[in-house]
Amino acid sequence: MAPFASDDSTTGTEADELRTARRRKAARYVVPVAVVGVAAATIGLVPALADSGDPDLPKISAQKLIEKIAASDVQQLSGTVKISTDLGLPDLGGLESSLTSGAMGPGDGGSSADPSSKLTELATGTHTLRVAADGPDKQKLSLLESGSEYSVIHNGKDVWGYDSKSNEVYHSTSADSAGAEKEQDVPATPKDLAEEALKSVDDTTSVTVEGTAQVAGRDTYRLVVKPKDSGSTVGQITVAVDAKTGLPLKFTLTPASGGAAVVDAGFTQVDFAEPGASTFDFTPPKGAKVTEGKDVEKGARDSRGANVEKGAHDSRGAKPGEDFGKELDGLKVIGKGWNSIATFDTGGQGMPSGSEAGGNLGGFLDSLGDKATGSFGSGTVFSTRLVNALITDDGKVYVGAVTKDALVKAADAGK
Repeated sequence: MAPFASDDSTTGTEADELRTARRRKAARYVVPVAVVGVAAATIGLVPALADSGDPDLPKISAQKLIEKIAASDVQQLSGTVKISTDLGLPDLGGLESSLTSGAMGPGDGGSSADPSSKLTELATGTHTLRVAADGPDKQKLSLLESGSEYSVIHNGKDVWGYDSKSNEVYHSTSADSAGAEKEQDVPATPKDLAEEALKSVDDTTSVTVEGTAQVAGRDTYRLVVKPKDSGSTVGQITVAVDAKTGLPLKFTLTPASGGAAVVDAGFTQVDFAEPGASTFDFTPPKGAKVTEGKDVEKGARDSRGANVEKGAHDSRGAKPGEDFGKELDGLKVIGKGWNSIATFDTGGQGMPSGSEAGGNLGGFLDSLGDKATGSFGSGTVFSTRLVNALITDDGKVYVGAVTKDALVKAADAGK
């Protein structure tokens, strides 16, 4: 972890790799998908809730508290986490699943139990999770739904996803070249998540300790992280850090615009005793459909290879087997800290109008988009309470946790 001072900075925006055979079509709709994806990634910074009382604790500096988080070595825990997310998105209805199902959704020969698509449900609404961990090789996360449950279990080399509603199972192992590594990268504890949030702290951020709180029956310090400069949509991040163990128990992200938290997530109950070994055991139920991650990956590779052998090309002459990122003319990040903006070029193809897109997608785009103009020309801004994106009519994309004015300024500077 980088060195910190009492007033430092926290931020970090990562762009997920988009892997799908529908390459040119996906380029036109990448921002709405990215908005939901960034929301899910933001939730990757969790743990929170259940405040009661302000315990009397010894004074501690922001630097010492961050060091305490870094030194925390909690290996075993179990508990319940409640996550509420309010990005200000319209009701997506059935469109949400089509935007977030990704390259490995059921329609692409994948499984409804695949963690890479299932966990994007955390991007909206309120959800209750049960979590358990016993060292780096055993973790379990269960998403409790009305009348059903979805679980991801990591036990040694095996990673299982199980959707009780569809009775489908997804399985991968550390021997799989892709797949397993991806699922095992899902953070298993609040410590993993908070450390990710603190990795990018720099001189654009104020970091202070502001009082104490009690979370899930534990005494905690309140670490407050916020931008120093204007232009970001982030108001502040508050992390409640367990005074005894240094483990983050609470994460709340409030927007600069005020109002309810964009993300309010954390433990309502936590226990640091060793979970029972059977917690991490999993055997596919009788009659369940089991999808092997290695077979999905092989099918995707074979499909790409077959298309290339047939000489298939998209509208720009790119072969379907080529890396999607190359078609976007390279992703770049301009600015720094909280005001950083990711930008790429879709190749001259701007956002389609609602009528052009048609159906549910057209209505979704119309409900999110606002026209914007500047010396760059014109385009459409898609807004949430946290992440905003500008797509210019000539196909350039600017996206970040910044205001609409900041995006227009970046587009003007890019001309």
